[in-house]
Order: sequence, then structure tokens, then C-alpha cells
Amino acid sequence: MRPVRMAFAGALLGTLVLAGCGQTSTTATPAAPPPSSAPPSSAPASSASGFPVTVEAGNGEVTIAKRPERIISLSATHTETLFAIGAGPQVVAVDDQSNFPASAPKTDLSGFKPNVEAIVAQKPDLVIVSDDIDKVVAELGKLNVPVLLEPAATKLDEAYDEITDLGAATGNTAKAGEVVTGMKESLDKLAASAPKDKNLTYYHELDQTPYAATSSTFIGQIYGMFGLTNIADKAPDQAGGYPKLSAEFVAQADPDLIFLADVKCCQQSKDTLAKRPGWKGLSAIKNSQVVQLDDDIASRWGPRITDLARTIGDAVAKATNG
Repeated sequence: MRPVRMAFAGALLGTLVLAGCGQTSTTATPAAPPPSSAPPSSAPASSASGFPVTVEAGNGEVTIAKRPERIISLSATHTETLFAIGAGPQVVAVDDQSNFPASAPKTDLSGFKPNVEAIVAQKPDLVIVSDDIDKVVAELGKLNVPVLLEPAATKLDEAYDEITDLGAATGNTAKAGEVVTGMKESLDKLAASAPKDKNLTYYHELDQTPYAATSSTFIGQIYGMFGLTNIADKAPDQAGGYPKLSAEFVAQADPDLIFLADVKCCQQSKDTLAKRPGWKGLSAIKNSQVVQLDDDIASRWGPRITDLARTIGDAVAKATNG
């Protein structure tokens, strides 16, 4: 599996990375929720009041003396979050996988192979990572560069906590609260409106190996909100929630719905699936219940989770009504 497809399992299995996130020592003030797909905020920067602030992150308590104005994000998820909470104007550089929003200052910096010298050359006053690869946190710490380690969320509450962390760390607490509130309300509404009486089964494909995700994973929990049964839960080797399935296993399970998270990277579709041995007769293929996801949205745990949930909800409604 390509590294960018694996942040939820290992660093997903490193853009499918697993550990808990921390909560800030400050409390965000929720306001009216924004639309789930609202464009990145261009609101004026928050005032510098409220600093210093201490954030309980994956690397322990991190104290940020003043409002950061030169932020580097080495995580595509956290880049999305920074712009969603209004911290975009404070971001001076993002990693080579950060492709949303388009206005993010993308560079050749890597979150998978961090180069401390190249990072420091950007003169950051805050670096945000989702993995401590090559001990980048300690190496930057030796140079007195504040670093927040916010690992991949394993459940929704952790995703909300990380957004809150970034809000406090950047001086955008109120906006972060709005984003979290909006996400919660959107997800609750989508889950409540989804039909759950058909006991539909599904298969979520990470890549064409094929690797899948079980219900115990972050992505699996999103599907669980819609009452779907995950065929990967019966895989003989759970592999930490990301089992490698055989073509025969999927064919025998014959899922009602297939969700593909390897569309951009691997050009997978209903037609390519039909060419796999034993798959042409699968119910999801015959009934056109193969859903092509946006690879990026399906592998990140930031504000666009609601977009993924909406796609899943639409697919469930179609399968139920069809």
C-alpha cells in the first residue's frame, strides 16, 4: 500500500497513523455551525490574547508563548483543519501531500521523510505533524521550535479534540468550536436520516491488493453510523483493523455495497472490479452499487469527514430505495 494511503493504520497502516490525541487546557466556545463543505475561512485573524497557551498533544504538554504567525503543517489532514478554523493566513508552508485547499502554500517538505534542516529554513514558530518519524519532534525541539504531534484519530471524539487543539494553539479557538459543532450536527443529522432496516453489507477498499478497514477503525466507525455491516469484520487476520483480504473472501461475502478509496491513486471503478477473478457476478457490481470515493477525503480525519458521511448516506439511500 502506498504510504499516502496508509495514514489511519500505522502512520491508516502511515495517511491511513494511530494514537490518541490530547485536549487543550483552554475551552473552545461553540458558535453557529457552518455548512459541512464551507470554503476555507478568510476571516480576519484572531487577536493575540489568550497566550501563552498549553496544549496536551501526542507529544505531551506543549506551551506556545505567543500566537504563531509562521506555521508549517506536515499533515494533509491538519492543513485542511488549519484553513477551516481560520488559521490559513498564519500558515507559511505545508507538506507535499497537502492538496486542499488549493490556496495552501504547498512545498516539497515531506511528512513521511521530514527534513529538519529544510523545515527550519522556513523559520517556523509552530510545526504540526501527525507522525514522529525519524524523531522529528525531538530534533526540532533541540532547536527550540514548538511542535504539536496530533496523530491520526481512532474515533470521532479524537478528531474533534485535535481540531480544538489546533484552534487553541493558533489563537482560533472560537472558530474551531464552530467547526466541531457543525461537524457533530451534520453527522448526527445524516445518521438519523439514513434507513437502517435493510441490513446492508459493505466492503471498503483501501487499495486493490486488496486491503480493507474493519468496524474498529476510524473509517469503520463512520460506516457504522449508517447501520451497515462490514464484511472485513469476519476476516481471519484482522491486522490491527486493516486486513488484507483475498479476492475469494470478498466474492464469497458478496457485499451489497462497495466503496472504493483507491480511485485517484489506482483508477479503480466498477469496470475494473468486474475484471477481477470471480467478481463480475457480485451483487454490488450487478446492481451498480459501487461507490467511487474521493481518496483524500476517505483517508483524512478532518472537517471533510462530513462530506464522506454524506456520500455514504446517499449510497445507503440509493441501495435501500432501489
